[in-house]
Amino acid sequence: MKIIADKNIPFIEGRIKGADLITLPAPAIDKETIKDAEALIVRTRTRCDASLLKDSKVKIIATATIGTDHIDIPWCTQHGITVRNAPGCNAPGVALYVWASLLRHGFDPEKSVLGVIGCGNVGGIVARWGERLGVRILVCDPPRQELGLKDYDYLPLDEVMAHSDAITVHTPLTMKGNCPTYHMINEISLGSLKHGAIFVNAARGEVAETESICRAISERRIRHAIIDTWENEPHIDLRLLSLADVATCHIAGYSVEGKQRATRMALEAVSETIGVPVDTEGLQEPYKEPGILSASRIVGAYDPAAMTAALKADPSRFEALRNAYPLHAELL
Repeated sequence: MKIIADKNIPFIEGRIKGADLITLPAPAIDKETIKDAEALIVRTRTRCDASLLKDSKVKIIATATIGTDHIDIPWCTQHGITVRNAPGCNAPGVALYVWASLLRHGFDPEKSVLGVIGCGNVGGIVARWGERLGVRILVCDPPRQELGLKDYDYLPLDEVMAHSDAITVHTPLTMKGNCPTYHMINEISLGSLKHGAIFVNAARGEVAETESICRAISERRIRHAIIDTWENEPHIDLRLLSLADVATCHIAGYSVEGKQRATRMALEAVSETIGVPVDTEGLQEPYKEPGILSASRIVGAYDPAAMTAALKADPSRFEALRNAYPLHAELL
């Protein structure tokens, strides 16, 4: 039995028994290399659709990521291929990135209001941390509101934009359905934005329309921009790069613990689907809230300045910087 995995998925070597694990760089995972594989373990850099999978033996795609927009799920379902992701695996790492960046750029927990757009695994932790810091939290999440959830008083997007001193986006990227998120942050929605707010995108680049964000920054409607995810990665917009105060290469969730959780979840998915035994000993368990949470502890735990400087110095190294990123630790 043959399993193909992205070589940049950490902690995976030696953990699959009874099968040949072959690790490859993402560009080398192609129709030829996977044709006789039973399973794929990938990241967002591998587009999994008919052009890759047709006539292959693949039975499962396990992505060591939260997002699945790189996988053609309807096609996979139609052709009997199981798709599994790793929901929530890196949520605490993203929360640390968001809060450290906000606090380093003038967000005052005692006075400022935070708007959370999307309150699932990541947005939920960001919101809970804010509440523990004494921040007033406003939430927009139409899908959760439609489910009748009562954990927050869910508000329309324009209200959250109008009354928040900072906006942070944590939605999946969706093109269809009742609440598509593609270019959800655009000139119209930014028209409601409180003047001088901070804007954070650590979700998916395409959730925010780049030109509209650049215009809002240039006109000082956005006071600080914190950008971890970009349209057209790794070929990012150089104007937005120059305007952003924090500019990183899609690494907000790159924590040691988050990567371990993602690898654990991918291994378990493969084992459950094709029956190979896997070793998950030593890999991080599900997230538990940190016992002590303070602004000073958050700021001391993470600083995006070095990565921002490196990316601004040479944006052509986006992918290389991402792959070589030294994983940060979560707040435990």
